[in-house]
Amino acid sequence: MATTQMPADPRREWCEIEDATYLNSAAHAVLPRVALQAVEASLQANKFPHRVDDAVFFEPAKRIRNSLAAMIGAKPEEIAITTGASTGVAAVAHFLRWKPRDEIIISAGDFPLQYATWKPMEEREGLKLQIVLPRDRFITADDLIAAMTPRTRVVSVSHVRFDDGSLLDAARVAASCHAQGAVLVLDVSQSCGAVPLDIRQLGADFLVCAGYKWLLGPYGTGFFWIKSEHLDALRPGPFYWTAQGTQEDFFALNFVAPESSRSVRRWDAAEAATYFNFNLVAMDASVDFVLRVGPKLVLAHNQRLIEMLFEHLPKGCVRASPLDPAHRGPYGCFTAQTPQRTAELYQKLQKEKVVVSMREGRIRVSPHLFNSERDIARLINVVSA
Repeated sequence: MATTQMPADPRREWCEIEDATYLNSAAHAVLPRVALQAVEASLQANKFPHRVDDAVFFEPAKRIRNSLAAMIGAKPEEIAITTGASTGVAAVAHFLRWKPRDEIIISAGDFPLQYATWKPMEEREGLKLQIVLPRDRFITADDLIAAMTPRTRVVSVSHVRFDDGSLLDAARVAASCHAQGAVLVLDVSQSCGAVPLDIRQLGADFLVCAGYKWLLGPYGTGFFWIKSEHLDALRPGPFYWTAQGTQEDFFALNFVAPESSRSVRRWDAAEAATYFNFNLVAMDASVDFVLRVGPKLVLAHNQRLIEMLFEHLPKGCVRASPLDPAHRGPYGCFTAQTPQRTAELYQKLQKEKVVVSMREGRIRVSPHLFNSERDIARLINVVSA
């Protein structure tokens, strides 16, 4: 069950990793203890399902919507629970009303879900996909805005880049989109939970998010947010059968001719409403934990550790993320002077059980609240040796 008390010492909320230095939260979250306990309770419920009251059938999903809504400044009915970010982008592609030669803008080298979703739409709907290159090292709002034309219908982009940690000025992109009737689809997988977000300030029309990164959930979780004003303009289509009207009572559902809810619940992933779903109950506990701790605390903690990393990188290493923390997400990247040497450093870190990621030729370091200066010092020592 969700709680409201903030942990006195968040570091104790995880099981200690004794055999490695884990600095890879941007790739795969370490589940906090509360999530593990929730899964154990769900396992027991599956072992003895006759002991579970039918009233709890919809409760985890309802709590998740409430927690996410509080985290991003949204309404619970604007949020669908999905299996990841790709689900939400695919829903936008499927349910928007298109005209031939509408343009979609994405940025070069963005997370591959962007290309995998939008490229097939050229053949299916007669759209044009425009892939924007950065004019400098990192993609910026200016790059995306400059690429827009009167035919631009959608700009689909990451809030924080997975490959370099750069933070997009989403509000400026949204304003330019809206000035000409386009919409902004924003992937917040690498920011939500570790960067304070307010949808009113972001200005996006749709948010998509994976749940297994900064929301500290397991794989196969995520959410999809739609600005309420767009709901009636979207094309009708298949919906999850439990998402009927405002009903949250299994025995009140219509099994003969169900009618879709007007809320975003219609895009819930299959079986997203049940207490017997291990992923769902873990996500419920994790999102509540993130909300209690606060993304602001995570961001401040991580910025301090990344500043330490950047300050003490040895000669021959190059910072590969924006130096200004205001333009950077909750992690940082670096390289050696050559791609070969960068790969060698990455393999060295892996061998010494300093767990980081290699993304597009950059070594990505993504700590969380369970990490400390000692972990960064160990990484620096390995790289320097």
